[in-house]
Amino acid sequence: MRPVRGKRIVAILAAGGLTLAAAACGEAPAETPAASGSSAAAAAYKACMVTDLGGIDDKSFNASAWAGLQAAQKEVSNVDPKYVASSSEADYEPGLRSYVSQSCNFILAVGGLMGEVTTKVAKESATSQFAIVDSNSGNSNVFPMQFATHQASFLAGYLAAGYSKSGKVGTYGGLKIAPVTIFMDGFADGVAHYNEVKGKKVEVLGWNKASQNGTFAESFIDQAKGKSVTETLVSQGADVIMPVAGGTGLGTAQVAKDSAGKVSVIWVDQDGCTSAAQYCDVFLSTVVKNIEEAVKEAVVKGAKGESLSATTGYVGDLSNDGVSLAEFHSFDSKVDAALKTELETLKADVISGKVKVESASAPK
Repeated sequence: MRPVRGKRIVAILAAGGLTLAAAACGEAPAETPAASGSSAAAAAYKACMVTDLGGIDDKSFNASAWAGLQAAQKEVSNVDPKYVASSSEADYEPGLRSYVSQSCNFILAVGGLMGEVTTKVAKESATSQFAIVDSNSGNSNVFPMQFATHQASFLAGYLAAGYSKSGKVGTYGGLKIAPVTIFMDGFADGVAHYNEVKGKKVEVLGWNKASQNGTFAESFIDQAKGKSVTETLVSQGADVIMPVAGGTGLGTAQVAKDSAGKVSVIWVDQDGCTSAAQYCDVFLSTVVKNIEEAVKEAVVKGAKGESLSATTGYVGDLSNDGVSLAEFHSFDSKVDAALKTELETLKADVISGKVKVESASAPK
């Protein structure tokens, strides 16, 4: 889905005993030990993951994929999950090659930024089974997992417009790359749809879908930059903000927490009340990208000897719960009942095709 290189949104879930990959020295990367209770090495289905930047603890992306490997192990006992964390883009290739040399049965690249290197290594390792999130290399031995996040972001934009008191909402990205701008496209279209239906003029700050230009923090880990960008959006009038910026977005959550209820946040990837529970009281909702379930299903199929077809792959959308709008948690009583009903109707209309949601960055 994405030809562009850059940094990737990732999600953080703590997992003990894990070490970083060697960066540019060419050494084999460090791994987690095999999970206790795994079957003997000879019978194990080794499911091996190379994270994108941000590590296993990024509060959304990598964490979701790792949770998927762990969930697969619970379903099929001989699955032996392990991962290596990338501290720079230079770690991608050594990580993948190390797992080839270890004869891993399933080698997962987390993030479209790994598309080129995964294609390269997969071509040279034709007997190995690879998989990748947010990319489609076209290699017969690479199983693609992609997500129509613009569909769920469309609902989020409609929600933001309906909930806003100021008539201005905002969004910004970590970097201007396809897996980020697809969220922003959907969000902007959702606001536009609300305006059309309601005869309103809610304004979107931080992104112009037509020109594909907007605000970017140039980081997925810089919370101070996230705070600064958010303060600017708030000063311009935005009272609902969707950061598509990984850990950088925690700066947005802090601004909202300090606003005494004047600013609320729409999180992305993992339900914010799970991945960043300390800020649950400011998360209006989350645009969920169900990486965990997609990874789990792929590993379970592989472990059971089923084919992982590169031609079919996996595309998560609203119809299969691959993407969704999370519950409102502490905002449940604050979101108008009529707005909730409209969101349910809108979801059904998107699934049926009655309402078209499009993005140049959508899975092909």
